[in-house]
Amino acid sequence: MTPRPFRFAVGFATPASRTEWRERARRAEDLGYTAALVADHLGLMSPFPTMVALAEATERLHVGTMVLNAGFYRPALLARDVASTDLLTDGRFEFGIGAGPDFAKPEFEAAGLPFPSGRARIEFLRETLGEIRALFENGHQPPVQRRIPVLVAGSGDRLVRVAAEYADTVALAGVAVDPGIDSEEAGVAALARRVEFVREAAGERFAEIEIGLTVQGVDVAGQGAADLSIASMFNPQLSEAQLRCLPGVLHGSAAEIADTLRHYRDAYSVTHYSVPSSQLDAFAQVIEELR
Repeated sequence: MTPRPFRFAVGFATPASRTEWRERARRAEDLGYTAALVADHLGLMSPFPTMVALAEATERLHVGTMVLNAGFYRPALLARDVASTDLLTDGRFEFGIGAGPDFAKPEFEAAGLPFPSGRARIEFLRETLGEIRALFENGHQPPVQRRIPVLVAGSGDRLVRVAAEYADTVALAGVAVDPGIDSEEAGVAALARRVEFVREAAGERFAEIEIGLTVQGVDVAGQGAADLSIASMFNPQLSEAQLRCLPGVLHGSAAEIADTLRHYRDAYSVTHYSVPSSQLDAFAQVIEELR
């Protein structure tokens, strides 16, 4: 069986001018990235017009969201924006969505929106995905020429179960590890357990699902000090040495990291990787090794 191809996405968040966004998109495409992803937070750029600008500047680059906050939207209005963006990007749009993290509470308050419990936010995500699917199937939105791929990102059990039910790509935003983690083998074992959880939750769908992993740090040998700030933000209880044991923190030569990703693909079916824009150039060396 031919292995699923690798796909590499870079996430952009900082506001910028139209010219700067176009330059970012072209740079990502030239470096071999598959997609450029934009965030969905108050204080940042509105994701839908930004994606259209990115697509207009490129020929092959897909554009998407990592990820839309379901609680910010009503399903019918979101479906309209999704369908319109897909049309305006010539079918290069990838619909990434999540339930909304705990740290987004101030954004909900600023928007005048209630901030439900985590369980309620995940249930709303499930309802949103179901309603949008029904709207597309019944032709109540702008015409969609294809089935728009859905990416659901998160880390908790309930959210991953929703992702396994609805998503084309289940993006593991993080992998829980023991607070005393002291080896890379332990990190890889945690990844293996998480993928097995997805397999069990997806059942027969698993063969159709693309498994993704958020890269929280890239340390390519010879490229200076590694930026582990994102890994530390999501894992504040871990030391720098422990952060390097996480499966989403990649370090070594470009060839060694490429070998790590081949192992993740062959052993655990992980083929989709998203990296922060601060790691754009460093990770491009790994893409070159793999291609």
